[in-house]
Amino acid sequence: MTAPIPRDIPDLPAVPGPPALLPAPVPATAVLPRVRRPATAVFRLLTALLAITGIALELAMGSAPRALSYFTLQSTIILAAVLTLSARSAWTARRPLPPAVTGAALLYTVTAALAHHALLTNPASPFAVTSTPTGWHALAGHLLHTAVPLAVVADWLLLTPPGRLRLRHTAAWLAYPLAYLAFSLTRGELLHPGTPARYPYPFLDVDAHGYRSVLGNALLLGLAVYAVAALLVAADRVRPNPLRRLL
Repeated sequence: MTAPIPRDIPDLPAVPGPPALLPAPVPATAVLPRVRRPATAVFRLLTALLAITGIALELAMGSAPRALSYFTLQSTIILAAVLTLSARSAWTARRPLPPAVTGAALLYTVTAALAHHALLTNPASPFAVTSTPTGWHALAGHLLHTAVPLAVVADWLLLTPPGRLRLRHTAAWLAYPLAYLAFSLTRGELLHPGTPARYPYPFLDVDAHGYRSVLGNALLLGLAVYAVAALLVAADRVRPNPLRRLL
């Protein structure tokens, strides 16, 4: 005679159930296929070629060390490299460059163009340059200070997804302008007094204005650069996304 099976056996361990699957964040690039953007790549490559043309003209018409001492030329070299890499990413459907990198190139290009038009070529500015460039030098100036900056802004507004720039990027972006200020003042001190373009810009000319005025000008320019950087970040948050119509 068999004994009845008890309903509950307290010493019997519980049978484990299926493991709970926790939701894990998945990047959008792992779900959505990356899309090639050949038109964007061509536009960025053409803009980079315009920038390289302006750089080559400036280097060919004068002393290379003197030309390379200007913020505009240095920032345009950075821009040409960033645009070339961005064009490659758009053509091959690779991951785009970090927004901190592309935003820095955009900021330096825009601020260099604004400083040129507001301070150096504006007759109302106390730092206006009286001489007017002609010939190839004028063409290089139009490329570096007008055509290329407008193309870069158009690329940012029309061909770049919005909402990628962050306010924390702005502090890192100021590192290069500060390094350029130190470079310009150190270079001016090392060159012999009376050397042409000893200081690359009139508002950094220690011989004409003294260190107090130059450092004051640098502080105002630094605040202006930071304001432009914050404005770019704010505009990037609210601008529409034109790529939704293209993809």
